Amino acid sequence: MEKDEVRKKIYELVEKSVGKKKLKSSDIQKTISAEAGISRDEVKDALRDLVDEGKLIYTYFGGSFVEIPPKE
Repeated sequence: MEKDEVRKKIYELVEKSVGKKKLKSSDIQKTISAEAGISRDEVKDALRDLVDEGKLIYTYFGGSFVEIPPKE
């Protein structure tokens, strides 16, 4: 699976969870690696790219979560 496809799947997963459940990095890695049949390291790498680009952010509230940044 191409890295762009993995990034798209990660973003869609986080987008679906908005307002329902806060996702941890490990939740995303488990879900996407099982769904796409790729290693967790590949998922982690794609997630890191999305955070570096500012499309996703890490938040901390009693634990570290991945979210879509708020619109201004």
